[in-house]
Amino acid sequence: MATDSNRFQAIISHCKEYGFIFPSSEIYDGLGAVYDYGQWGSELKKNIKDYWWKSMVQLHENIVGIDAAIFMHPTTWKASGHVDNFSDPMIDNKDSKKRYRVDHLIEGKAEELEQQGHQDQSEIILKEMDTLLAENDFDGIKKLIENNKIICSVSGTANWTDVRQFNLMFSTEFGAVSSDEEDNKIYLRPETAQGIFVNFLNVQKSGRMKIPFGIAQIGKAFRNEIVARQFIFRMREFEQMEMQFFVRPGTQMQWYEHWKAQRMQWHLSLGIPASKYRFHDHVKLAHYADAACDIEYDFPIGFKEVEGIHSRTDFDLKKHQEFSRKKIQYFDNDLDESGKPYGNYIPYVVETSIGVDRTVMMVLSEAYEEQDLSTEEKKDSRVVLKIPVHLAPIKLAILPLVKKDGLPEIARSLMNDCKPVFNCFYEEKDTIGKRYRRMDALGTPFCVTIDHQTKEDNMVTIRYRDTMQQQRIPLDQVKNIVKEAMDV
Repeated sequence: MATDSNRFQAIISHCKEYGFIFPSSEIYDGLGAVYDYGQWGSELKKNIKDYWWKSMVQLHENIVGIDAAIFMHPTTWKASGHVDNFSDPMIDNKDSKKRYRVDHLIEGKAEELEQQGHQDQSEIILKEMDTLLAENDFDGIKKLIENNKIICSVSGTANWTDVRQFNLMFSTEFGAVSSDEEDNKIYLRPETAQGIFVNFLNVQKSGRMKIPFGIAQIGKAFRNEIVARQFIFRMREFEQMEMQFFVRPGTQMQWYEHWKAQRMQWHLSLGIPASKYRFHDHVKLAHYADAACDIEYDFPIGFKEVEGIHSRTDFDLKKHQEFSRKKIQYFDNDLDESGKPYGNYIPYVVETSIGVDRTVMMVLSEAYEEQDLSTEEKKDSRVVLKIPVHLAPIKLAILPLVKKDGLPEIARSLMNDCKPVFNCFYEEKDTIGKRYRRMDALGTPFCVTIDHQTKEDNMVTIRYRDTMQQQRIPLDQVKNIVKEAMDV
């Protein structure tokens, strides 16, 4: 059985072996912190996005979705503060020339202290780091690193440069001709939120939306992380599911608490116990926020952020109004306490932002199990992914016992009946036991075996992934059993 320290590596290996996630451009030795989703990983990812979209857009009458372009006018990022503020404190080791994010460096030391049984020291160093970062005290951060004798993992030395900021945006040139002029420079978006903000009036007016209302989006974002690590947890190209909820000024904290509760409820609906989650309030608030917290999940690598909920005030719309010189306001006909219309104002915003890739990693981490099934007579084990049925890449495996005697024809007929409704997998190769194990490793919740008895009584054997129990059921009930299990 994999221990917690080895479990993460076991999950990474499993993802590659079974077609979930591959290192990008692997035949050319890969590209740092970039990954490709394989045939089953892409299905899992799509199912997660569909589930989020249904819960966020389809089930809310006052939330709509858009799909904004990755390329945006460069002034967008000046207005949003990304050009001036989207940076991380970094430090270089003079001997190895390796660059580190200071929070990752210090967190690594705290983790080391915790593993050595020095829990109190670990908490002290993390608390001091949070305080210094909140004050932008980079000299203090360097002293903290030096005083705790934190060394470079490559050189083994503590010969550090001063701490300085490093902007995380990827830049490129726009147009057919390359030029050194600043006019040609644009950025790959570092977040999807700004595409929503610049379209606020377009959506509000064309959709006749009334405050409070939300705009949702799923899309790619890009950040030039210096220390991208921990598999798909921190990548340079990643995907976000975001919703910006526009509210009347003064009501933002009420809606902030509302969406904290709503989003935690969504996470619990994945079948993950509440004990595996926690809220973490931000010590240092972003330049646009008056409240912020993260929903963290207990990964094999510890509690890490999966989703952020932020009260962004009116910062974004106000800045875009200022830089574009276009009026971005909402006229509110509702009456205030004095009986007068609220009139024109710039709405406040509450944001929920969840990483698609981190959610994939969370679902896989929670689902992965190594089970020892040995008895006195024989040794046996299996690796199973207990992925919730509605998220599983394959819902049903259809397995004829042999490749003859008319069994494949019955199996194919069932396959053709089910595949318009949900994703199925057909397989004839290997013994039925080996096929079951392969389906367990892919997270397939149901396997149906067609045998010779099926030809006589139209009954099949259905096997349940989580319990490995088997039962005989009528062939014509298979589709409905799977459909009912998918309903959430």
